[in-house]
Amino acid sequence: MVDIKVKKIDDSVDLPAYETSSSAGMDIRAFLPNGNVDIAPQQTKLIGTGLIFEIPDGLEVQIRPRSGLALKNSITVLNSPGTVDSDYRGEIKVILINLGSKVFEVTNKMRVAQMVVSKYEKVNFKLVSDLNATKRGSGGFGSTGTN
Repeated sequence: MVDIKVKKIDDSVDLPAYETSSSAGMDIRAFLPNGNVDIAPQQTKLIGTGLIFEIPDGLEVQIRPRSGLALKNSITVLNSPGTVDSDYRGEIKVILINLGSKVFEVTNKMRVAQMVVSKYEKVNFKLVSDLNATKRGSGGFGSTGTN
C-alpha cells in the first residue's frame, strides 16, 4: 500500500474512501461551501473536492465517472479519465457534464466521481526507419471484427 499525503481545505471535507474491500476506485465528494450547484442539460461545471494531494513520483491519480450517476442521471466526467500529476499542488476538481435532459443538482458531500491511483512509466522515443511487422499490421478501428 502506498501513502499519499493529503491536505484538506476545510475540516468538514471527507477523505476519498473505498466503498467495498475490492473496489479499485475511491469515491470523492463535492466540497461546496457556497451552496449546491445546478448543472443544466449539456452544461459543464467545475466541482471542487476540498482536497490537495502530494502524489509520489511514478504515480498519477485518475478521476473517473461514477457509474450510478451516469446511468441514473446522465452525469459524467468530461475529460475522463482526468489525470492529476504528481507535481500538481492545487485543489482536486472534477469537470462534470450533464448529458441528460433535466437539471441536476450537486449537493455538498455528494459522491461525484471516483479516483484510481495508477503507476506509469516514463519513455524515450527512438526514431527508426522501420518497425517489426505483425499479423495485424496497420489495421485498426474494427479491423479485428465485431463479433
